[in-house]
Amino acid sequence: MKTPEPDALPRTDAGPAPSTAWWLLSSLLLLGAVLPLAAGGLQSTWSLVLDWQPALVRAQPWRWWTPISVHYSTLHLGANLVGLALVALLGVVGGLPARAALAWFAAWPLTHLGLALRPELLHYGGLSGVLHAGVAVAGVWLVWRRQGLPQWVGLLMVLALVAKVLSEAPWGPVLQHPQGWDIAVAPWAHATGATAGLLCGTLASLQPAYRTRLI
Repeated sequence: MKTPEPDALPRTDAGPAPSTAWWLLSSLLLLGAVLPLAAGGLQSTWSLVLDWQPALVRAQPWRWWTPISVHYSTLHLGANLVGLALVALLGVVGGLPARAALAWFAAWPLTHLGLALRPELLHYGGLSGVLHAGVAVAGVWLVWRRQGLPQWVGLLMVLALVAKVLSEAPWGPVLQHPQGWDIAVAPWAHATGATAGLLCGTLASLQPAYRTRLI
């Protein structure tokens, strides 16, 4: 019997499929952001139960996760939902696997725990910190794993993210009032999100190589 020519064999290099895990995590964040609307709308009594408050996080550890469910205006919520859609799409275009989604999931509470370094931030809510973490994870994964989009795209993403965070001077006043926004913005949350994402994304990206060296 004639052996099939190599060109006749099934191809296995068609590229990574969209990450189901990345989509699931994006959907969870979406659900967390919009569900409080059904329980009283923006600025309901739930806001004080779910937002970040440094004085309460030890006794109420759910606040490591729930600030994503608090938004202070319709503009705030709308901008965060647009950002979430873009980060979710990035996971598909970049072919990000479950390991990258797990890194983003780990960066979620770390983003908020980093806010404890600025105790003068008495309240915080929103998705922006966790979205910065997602972009950081995606960029780092593309740089180290070279999967999906070209490696240089990931590098540009990381550099642009770092430049954005630094331009906001997160070491300055804990709350800033950018033109065009109807709420105060907390650049420190963007910094903690980016830092958590870079850390978790790097650990997730390098783990397979580290395991191979041990073997």
